[in-house]
Order: sequence, then structure tokens, then C-alpha cells
Amino acid sequence: MGKLLGGLTLLAVALFMVVGFLRADVNPAALSTMVALLIGAGLPAVGRGWLLARHFGVGRRIGRRREELRRDTLEAEILKMAERHGGRITAVEVAGELAVPATTAEELVNELMRRELAEIEITDSGLLVHAFHDLQHLSEKETARGLLDP
Repeated sequence: MGKLLGGLTLLAVALFMVVGFLRADVNPAALSTMVALLIGAGLPAVGRGWLLARHFGVGRRIGRRREELRRDTLEAEILKMAERHGGRITAVEVAGELAVPATTAEELVNELMRRELAEIEITDSGLLVHAFHDLQHLSEKETARGLLDP
């Protein structure tokens, strides 16, 4: 609420200064008049814009979108990596190749499993392997046919 009130107050100050400038008997083309208008009305208007943007969460939305884009990019890289590895990867491989913490790598592959893009397999020694069925059978796409074709 404070940011909204501050932004509205700065808007009022900027408008007050512009009205005063328009009513004043000064040369509007003079450099000193322009500087005074910029300081008196321009700076409060900029401050108002910043405070209102912060009040309405513009910075948070941008940060949230940036994080979504980062995760989408990492997931795309994981899919490319899985394709290079024959459709099977481990979280340790993801962490190593993408230079992310192991916990982040686990979260990313778990998210892909949650969306049913991967399944978990386990080796005899207990190693968890993430298998991407579609990527394992990607070579078969050339033999694809219509669903109703014999």
C-alpha cells in the first residue's frame, strides 16, 4: 500500500510542477527552464513509475517468467542430452553436463517423469536411470503410418 500511495503522491507532485511551469512567465526554450522542469517534474514522474510498477508486481512477474524460461531451457537440454545417450540418463549425468546442483538435476528429471516423458529404471547395482521411451524409439519415426492405415 505504501508503494501505491508513494507513487500517487509523486504523480501529484509531477502534475503540480507541470501546471506551475505552464502558468509561469518563463521562456520555455531556455536551458535552465528545461533543467528545472526535468528535475521538478521528470524525476517525480520516474519515481512514480518505479513505485507503481513495484506495487503491481512487475518485477516479480518478470523474475517468475525468467525462472520459468530457465527451467524450460534446462528441460530442453536434458531431452537433447537423453537423445545423445540413447534415451537413458542419470541425474548425475544431468548435473555434470548442465553444471547444475545435483538436487536441481533430480528436480528436473522428476518433473519430466511427472509429465510422463520419462520412466525410472534401476540397474542391478541400484543406479537409478531415467528412460525416455519416445527418444529410445525415435529411429522408428520413418516407418510411421496413419492410425487408420492397414
